[in-house]
Amino acid sequence: MTQLNQLQELMRTLRFVETSNHLAELIKQAEKNDHSYTKFLFDIMQYEQKSREEKQFEKRLKWATFPDYKTLEAFDIKEQQSLSKKQLNQLGDLTWIDQLYNLVLLGPPGVGKTHLAIGLGIKAIYEGYKVIFTSMGDLVHALKTEEITRKSKTRLNRMRDADLIIIDDLMFMAMDQQEANLFFHLINDLHDRSSIVLTSNKAPKEWGELLGDPAITTAILDRIVHRVEIIHLNGDSYRMKHRKNIFGQESVTN
Repeated sequence: MTQLNQLQELMRTLRFVETSNHLAELIKQAEKNDHSYTKFLFDIMQYEQKSREEKQFEKRLKWATFPDYKTLEAFDIKEQQSLSKKQLNQLGDLTWIDQLYNLVLLGPPGVGKTHLAIGLGIKAIYEGYKVIFTSMGDLVHALKTEEITRKSKTRLNRMRDADLIIIDDLMFMAMDQQEANLFFHLINDLHDRSSIVLTSNKAPKEWGELLGDPAITTAILDRIVHRVEIIHLNGDSYRMKHRKNIFGQESVTN
């Protein structure tokens, strides 16, 4: 075994796995540029740190289970006149997560609620926060099967440990009393521990139609609106305005 192989094995033992795989190239770069021992050691540590951060990001992104990869930069502010560039930048600062503020994104289908929520979630992951995205339908299913399936239990444990939880399409389906009660207990668990982003086409005062039980509705609203920013997204559906026709061409509707 060569000295390089021995050094790589030692690095793997010390859990510098990514650097061990890249060590030969790092040595060549140091020799080519006549780096000092200090600079070479710095490059090794920096490479390992960057690799670990990338691995952590990939893991957090996988756990978040976003349906699409949509960034804040790709959010077309020109299509959404009810939200200013300044407001979008303030949301992107993510200080509201540290302050345990909730966001409620309201508006009809197609105006960018889900895109904005995902964009904020991806930005939060880049900043080191733990994020979980779920549709309301998937969440109700997980809550009802938490004691039955390992997948649901793991999912909800990650959710309770997350810094930011995004619940999409709140008014997607009506709940029976058991489902509303399970949803309340989750919101109660998250209260004062995590920030929640909710997207909905109905204002909070109309959520009673979904939850059924007035007492549970009041209790949930009390915890969500304790610290909340409600953002109304208006306008025409972006998907309808820029839909594709059967020939693969964009058909813009005025």
